[in-house]
Amino acid sequence: MLRKELIRLDVEAKTAEEALRIMAGLFVESGVAKPSYPDAIVAREAQYPTALPATAFDIAVPHTFAEHVNEPAMGICVLREPVEFHQMGSPEITLHPRLLFMLAITDPKDQIKLLRKIMKLIQNPEALNQIREAKDVNEVYSIVNPQLF
Repeated sequence: MLRKELIRLDVEAKTAEEALRIMAGLFVESGVAKPSYPDAIVAREAQYPTALPATAFDIAVPHTFAEHVNEPAMGICVLREPVEFHQMGSPEITLHPRLLFMLAITDPKDQIKLLRKIMKLIQNPEALNQIREAKDVNEVYSIVNPQLF
């Protein structure tokens, strides 16, 4: 489910929307998501924020509805600098994620299972720092894939 072509390091974005659109565009280009996916993920993030405080630094888990997805996949975006998102469940709180775990889910049951695994991963500061400091996509893949899949 984690796909190397959907992992990006040192991404420069000034806003949450810019970061979301950069990543969502990769999902469309790879065929994982439909052309409606970028707008849908931005709209869902505005309505239901996905940022979470984690042990090492804040993260976000943007995702949207299955109708915008062709096949299940996950991508990872390591931002050069944190950008402002709103906290899941408490949108009045702003967080500044360095790391996005973007999901394309076709079955809501799979989403819940994957979110649980991500919650476990983000409680591991060593793993988060290794992802942030990774020098290439293969390194990120080798850190994350065994822990989630």
